[in-house]
Amino acid sequence: MSKLSRSTILMPVFIPTAVVMVLLVIGASVNPQLASGLFAQVLGFTTETFGWFYMLATALFLMFIVILAFSPYGGIKLGPDHGTAQYNFIEWISMLFSAGYGIALLFYGVAEPVIHFATPPLSEPQTIAAAKEAMQIAYFHWGFHIWAINGVVALTLAYFAFRHGLPLSMRSTLYPIIGEKIHGPIGHAVDVFAILGTLFGLATSLGISVSQINTGLNYLMPSIPVNTTVQVIAITVITGLALISVLAGMDKGVKRLSILNMTLATSLMLFVFIVGPSVFILNAFMENTGSYLGNIVERTFSLQAYQQGDWITSWTLFIFAWTISWSPFVGIFIAKISRGRTIREFIAGIMLVPTIFTFFWFAVFGDTALNMIMVQGYESLISEVQNNQAIALFKLLENLPFTQVVSGLAVVLIITFFITSSDSGSLVIDSLAAGGRSDTPAWQRTFWVVILGVVASVLLLAGGLQALQTAAIVSALPFTMIILIAMFGMWRALRIEGHRDESLANENRLPPHLLKLESWRNRIDYITEQPSREDVLGYIKGTVMSSMKEVAEKFKETGWHPEVNYDDTNNRAVLELQYGDDVEFWYEVRLTHQDIPVYYKDRVSSEISQDHYYRAKVHLRRGGQVYDLYGYQSESVINDIIDQFEKYLYFLEESPNSLPWRMQEHDDDITLEQGSVFDK
Repeated sequence: MSKLSRSTILMPVFIPTAVVMVLLVIGASVNPQLASGLFAQVLGFTTETFGWFYMLATALFLMFIVILAFSPYGGIKLGPDHGTAQYNFIEWISMLFSAGYGIALLFYGVAEPVIHFATPPLSEPQTIAAAKEAMQIAYFHWGFHIWAINGVVALTLAYFAFRHGLPLSMRSTLYPIIGEKIHGPIGHAVDVFAILGTLFGLATSLGISVSQINTGLNYLMPSIPVNTTVQVIAITVITGLALISVLAGMDKGVKRLSILNMTLATSLMLFVFIVGPSVFILNAFMENTGSYLGNIVERTFSLQAYQQGDWITSWTLFIFAWTISWSPFVGIFIAKISRGRTIREFIAGIMLVPTIFTFFWFAVFGDTALNMIMVQGYESLISEVQNNQAIALFKLLENLPFTQVVSGLAVVLIITFFITSSDSGSLVIDSLAAGGRSDTPAWQRTFWVVILGVVASVLLLAGGLQALQTAAIVSALPFTMIILIAMFGMWRALRIEGHRDESLANENRLPPHLLKLESWRNRIDYITEQPSREDVLGYIKGTVMSSMKEVAEKFKETGWHPEVNYDDTNNRAVLELQYGDDVEFWYEVRLTHQDIPVYYKDRVSSEISQDHYYRAKVHLRRGGQVYDLYGYQSESVINDIIDQFEKYLYFLEESPNSLPWRMQEHDDDITLEQGSVFDK
């Protein structure tokens, strides 16, 4: 069996997920009416009992990410200190929006302001006060809070995966709390919740998207009816298109579609801005932004405790819980594309740019709709949107020039957003089910694309959007607790990293980082050559492994417990030294590759037979180092291991009570045991 076809599925994660999905699909298919009633009861119980918890957690996420941005830890990179950003700023921002929020903007950009204007929770309906309140609510629902939710998940994932070498999986965020137990049943359970939340959150997004596609096609071609049959057919067709993108991969498929999405979305927004009430839009944008910032604290903690009705459930709680439920998908996807950025750069990018764009989107579409109603007398838009939210965008475009062309563009845009949500979501679910791996076979990615389409279709047939909303809100409950724990763990890990850097910076008795015992002539040969994969692999398996084994023998004599292994999957040699249950040193040499430099290709292009050159990079638990060992003799490798080990011991001596992974109470104070992946 070839490597490309070999399964990478992690069975303790896959089997429970599959059981839940199968039971859901069978139950909802056999008796849709019973399933619909059950969904309604579960939705009511969850929102009435835990609504306060969702709102409090969301507030904590926002406060955490703002504090972190202004803290000294903001300069830490999501990856090794020498790493660079994988995607440029435009590509990065484009892919942020394609993580599903394009669908929300297209669906709610007109519908939500119009509905809140007609039936506001506090103001007199259809008044100037109602218009202001409607826009403030829309800004609140799609502003800083939802990006804080996704930002916390993405940030913790990227930090633990790229800086500390843990799998890009939700289980890794709990390492500071439970340590190596993330590889056991607790870690498996976390990833199961993450997959189910992602499935239900994405199914909700796709259900909303396909209802708008169906409505748009009916608007352009009245012979096409609006019903679940057409919507299921649309899911099937577009799932097939998403499959093509998934098989193309992240760079060729998802990135290109994301840039296309942003180009089309920006073009549509600018068109409406130019032909609409431009000056009014700009004035409203400024005023609404100020009102949002001025009332953000009150709205954050408002649950309408003294009012009757289910408005808060239908809107605020649903939107925040929906965001939490699929934050594993958005978080992992954003983490994948954010490697190499600093924490402060990451937070600024994910909080400010999408939020400002979202606010202007709602100003363009929402305020244009309100202007049509209040100034131009297009009051029938209210009843049309109340009857069918999916038609809101098309009814707005109906009153602008080039209606048919622009409406057709809108349908195409919804479809492309649908595809990018489906393909990127499937890639994330596939990675979660494989324990954080991304090198999964094509059939495995295909499986998850198909499953996502099936779940969305079955939930639509069983109870429409209410069933989708119920699945999203309920699945968000356990995951909210997981995010809170991950947030706490990251803060403790950052404190340790800061203390470690400070202690090592003040230490002045260590020998030079690496003893370069080879002749300078050999070093010049090494610097100017571009070693092949076979050369470096042979060096790691030979010189590095023999050096590690020699070191291990000596440490064994001194009472330490050494272990030397070679990992064929990740092409790395690993030396682990342990003393008791708490003190553990980790040193690995890993095969990495980089593109052949342009200057080198140009100079000796006739001799180049490869696109990459390879290195034997040193990695510690806290991430990759800025040097590689290829070309050094065994004596130098041994000295480097000892140097890093001595630094590790010095850190333990200087910070005996700073490691938070296993906390114990002594008297009235909390002291912390030593030992973690982050102190190496």
